[in-house]
Amino acid sequence: MLEADALDDHRRALRIAVLAKQVPVPDSLELQPDGRLRRDGLVLEMNPYCRRAVAKGVALARSSEGSCTVFTLGPPPAEDVLREAIAWGAGEGVHLCDAAFAGSDTLATARALAAALRREGFFDLVLVGQDSVDGGTGQVGPELAELLDLPFASGARRMRVAGNALHLGLEHEDGWEEIEVSMPAVVSVAERLCAPCKASAEARASVPPGRIRRVTAARLGTGPWGEAGSPTKVGATRALHDRREATVLSGDLASQVATALRMLEDRGALSGQADPQAGPPVEQAVVSTVMSPAHRWPAVAVLLQPDRPRAAAELLGAATRLAGQLQGGVLALLVPPAVGPASADEEVAASLGALGAYEVVRITARQAGAPLAAEDVAAALARWAAANHPKVLLAASSTFSREVVARTAAALGAGLIADAVAVDVIDGTLVARKSAFSGSLLADVTCTSPVQLVTVRPGALTQAPSAGPPALVSYLGADQRGRQQRRLLRQDGECDALDRADVVVGIGRGVHPSEYAAVEALSTVLGAQLAATRKVTDQGWLPRYRQVGITGRSISPRLYVALGLSGAANHMLGVRAAGTIMAINADASAPVFGLSDVGILGDWRQAVALLTDCLRARTMARGIGKAPTQG
Repeated sequence: MLEADALDDHRRALRIAVLAKQVPVPDSLELQPDGRLRRDGLVLEMNPYCRRAVAKGVALARSSEGSCTVFTLGPPPAEDVLREAIAWGAGEGVHLCDAAFAGSDTLATARALAAALRREGFFDLVLVGQDSVDGGTGQVGPELAELLDLPFASGARRMRVAGNALHLGLEHEDGWEEIEVSMPAVVSVAERLCAPCKASAEARASVPPGRIRRVTAARLGTGPWGEAGSPTKVGATRALHDRREATVLSGDLASQVATALRMLEDRGALSGQADPQAGPPVEQAVVSTVMSPAHRWPAVAVLLQPDRPRAAAELLGAATRLAGQLQGGVLALLVPPAVGPASADEEVAASLGALGAYEVVRITARQAGAPLAAEDVAAALARWAAANHPKVLLAASSTFSREVVARTAAALGAGLIADAVAVDVIDGTLVARKSAFSGSLLADVTCTSPVQLVTVRPGALTQAPSAGPPALVSYLGADQRGRQQRRLLRQDGECDALDRADVVVGIGRGVHPSEYAAVEALSTVLGAQLAATRKVTDQGWLPRYRQVGITGRSISPRLYVALGLSGAANHMLGVRAAGTIMAINADASAPVFGLSDVGILGDWRQAVALLTDCLRARTMARGIGKAPTQG
């Protein structure tokens, strides 16, 4: 933990640290003929989420008459991030810059930053960006909190300081939470927390050199740093190309709509009998086999949240396949529900056993009455993993599980691969595939640590059929630290509604909320769910649980209809497993057409009206009624 004197409740001057990262501008990314990223000539900038962290850190320092210090780790050009932060109002910058830091994964990065923060002394608050657009891991914040023994909160959209406490409103993937956290603490900020810091090139150039201090690896200790201290390794990378027909129609809209509907019928996108050749290849899971007790280790452990049944089925399906390759078994670690009573042991044993788990370890609070925080579950999980030595630990990329697994990885010194879209065992080694650089690349990542931890994007894996006997049930007690107090928890919708949907209509910023009625009419006749791009949820036009893409969720509907969106890679990555994609756009050069099977060129409003009328007539002619699923 950061060394500190006791804070007085009346102390108002806050000492704030902000961690900022330099990333490539997505539009500057270019792939070489061999599929690798061209690194020379990249345009670099401060990560968009970090811009909010810097802006909030400066504002809190000013209002409390305190100080704001910004840290970054990276090569010499990363100094520009610190210059921009100082030009915006930060007091000083600390640049961790040394060839020894090259090749740092998230854990090595968190270790170096933790050492730098300890070296600088006490900070009341450490702010980080909720995510990074180049890798989308969200790991450094909770790993840093674990290394510093501090509480962590993710996705702060509201923040108020009262004495030694932070009152936070947290934006989760499927709802809203209000908590009180004792300081010092680490907090990741949501993109809508505040306006971003942005300084001109002239303002950045005018920052005096003395405001930035460079710190080498030797000044932080013996390490190991960089690649030597990184338990994850990046292997082969490839351009992320989806197999799509990219047929863009022409002519009057009525003819285009009629042709598009015929194409969708031929592909099985409307009837549910999908063309087996349609869409990109997706990972196939295998039926589980019951393992004898002697063959249940090495175990593939799965961390499950009871309010995410679809994610549980996907994870257990993947675990069953991995366990078969490793000649082991599947063990489920079940956390208590966020609200409401827990299911009975018999129900848990039957339901999770049927999905392939031979044992269920229920994580329970030792002290009654208070819910378990992510840090409490992580401490119990790290203790269990150190004693039982699982080979693999899988979890969903939810807000809660990401913190639990990141803290566990830091406590164990283990490799963590975040937001994987596929997992496999190759020559006895777990290989996870994840997207990088705003979805333009797919990279193979492995871990060198004895236990390998992976968080998986919701909807990225197929569910596996299984038929196992009831699982054994045991218990793992977890102590509550009490550093977080929940004041409110609200779920904005069914967190896996999009995961279950056969048809999804996705809307971008080109569709204004005043026009949503027309889109909902189409969704109703299709029996579809609504999805959105990040720009839509950032505006607050739709809740965040409907966000699809690299910073949202992945889905695999039979049909995805894209309206009013350009087709940016960071969104389309989330729908690459769709059976058929149809795009409607008035811009013939929109990238979405190259990533779709069927394209209608024209005004989306007119096209949607024609589509809705044609589909209603089709339904009436066939005498088929489909109940709407939009809610």
